[in-house]
Amino acid sequence: MQIYKKFCDGMPDYLVRYYWWAYLWRYGIWFFDHQVIINTILFGQYEKLLNKTLIHLDDKPFARILQLTCVYGKLTHSLLINTKNEVHICDVSISQLQLTRLKSAGAANRCHFSRMNAESLGYSTNSFDQVLVFFLLHEMPPDARQNTYSEIARVVKPGGSVLITEYAETPIRHWLYRFVPFRLLICRLEPFLSRFCEENVEAKIRNALKLNGKSLNGDPKVEYCFEKYYRVMRIDVMAENNLR
Repeated sequence: MQIYKKFCDGMPDYLVRYYWWAYLWRYGIWFFDHQVIINTILFGQYEKLLNKTLIHLDDKPFARILQLTCVYGKLTHSLLINTKNEVHICDVSISQLQLTRLKSAGAANRCHFSRMNAESLGYSTNSFDQVLVFFLLHEMPPDARQNTYSEIARVVKPGGSVLITEYAETPIRHWLYRFVPFRLLICRLEPFLSRFCEENVEAKIRNALKLNGKSLNGDPKVEYCFEKYYRVMRIDVMAENNLR
């Protein structure tokens, strides 16, 4: 029996097949949730990316924020420090939810956890003022990613925003990309990354919003990091009829 099949309990097939060792296996969870490991994986850019993300955090009173899936490191803890508002967190993995719950124990009254698949959220339409997605989309195959775009567009309110921290467009001039052995290695570890980097995220979000009666409010705000290897993108949302 293949090892990954031991982790199939209600999990998406791509998650257990390609990422069981990183997100579902207890020893993998212990290993990867060390700040030094996370920072190494991101080539020393974790703090920069975290700070660039927090700058765009919605801090208006009574805003409801959705962190779409749990994240290794101190993202959730930092969110709770930087806002007094509700933070909702969903993930398909019970182990990941338990880990993040421990990190947010000091603000348990403002932090709400649910086991959900990002492709099919149980939240009502227009539930959140901000949806935060931190290094999730590149780990999804295209069809799962499209479903997730649709769900993000559905649950975000007009007047709200979507905040995506991710890899940037294909970095053909970056020294890491030009180093072929590394490119082969990362494509092995991240089988959906190259397709994601070729994807027009703005267009995908724009189309998903349109299907939900919403649209972009101006151009996305994009900040790059590590010579355009990573990016932080804030997309402001409005009701489509506001254009008329």
